[in-house]
Amino acid sequence: MKTEFKPHLTPKEMLELGVFGGWYFKVSENMNEYPKDWFESAQLSKDGFDTKLNCFNIRAGQSMKIWTDKGWITPEDPLGWFQWYCRYYMGRRIPELDKHQIRRYNNFGPRHTNALLKNCQGEYDKRPRQRQSLLQWGYDPYI
Repeated sequence: MKTEFKPHLTPKEMLELGVFGGWYFKVSENMNEYPKDWFESAQLSKDGFDTKLNCFNIRAGQSMKIWTDKGWITPEDPLGWFQWYCRYYMGRRIPELDKHQIRRYNNFGPRHTNALLKNCQGEYDKRPRQRQSLLQWGYDPYI
């Protein structure tokens, strides 16, 4: 059975719009494996999480500690889902891990996109935390 995985946004687009307070990769060594052009217009912080660098100027999502406590961090991708997505986008395949992460993606997005469509379609100033969270999973937050 093939699992559907069609993110609305590429990693580069996500970084340009503003995700994870500009602090996902934390230090430049964590960025060296990715194409340089991904970072040319990215919203990046040099010294820590900055809410103003997020697309919706709001903190959204859980802390790395919670990610770890919940088992969402894997040895292959110690920075979490977005690191997995970046590597998957660039062509890396680990079938069981891919299946797990794609399932997480597919469980997250529809629940939140449906809530936006039902409660505030076209009102982009509504539910900014939910919109920022969707963006951080590669979904179009402007649905």
